[in-house]
Amino acid sequence: MSVLKQRRTVSKAEFVNTANQIYIETLNFLTRLSARYARLVAEPTAKLAGEVKDFCEKANSIFPSDAQRVNLRTAHLLEARASLMALDSRLTDCYLIMNQNPEGCFTTSKGKAVPAGEAMEKLDRMAQSLGDLIDRENELLKGQIKSTGQRLKS
Repeated sequence: MSVLKQRRTVSKAEFVNTANQIYIETLNFLTRLSARYARLVAEPTAKLAGEVKDFCEKANSIFPSDAQRVNLRTAHLLEARASLMALDSRLTDCYLIMNQNPEGCFTTSKGKAVPAGEAMEKLDRMAQSLGDLIDRENELLKGQIKSTGQRLKS
């Protein structure tokens, strides 16, 4: 039986799902970079997205049953958040690079370049979607850090 939409709450592990979405959307975003820039910035940026995902998975796999586990879980959550903030900065740089030549980022099914106006709209939508995910993940991670820290106090 499913729960009515208005009665649903955020899952305690939602930060893991959001991290996975960020990873997938980051890879999709980075594929839009031209080959000239992709060699320079795509790999380290994708690595940061992978770190966010990995640290979230690690933190989620540790049940905070004692002080040592609470500290370890908190450390992974802090690493995930730090990687998330670095990823946000790197993606901003990628967006600025792509913004210089947006029509070079998208092609039609026939291989032709998409007009500049339409390309800018697509690029803006992709960047906005990623930005929203990053903001949501930041809030989820802060909530996890706070709740994990409270377990140590009790």
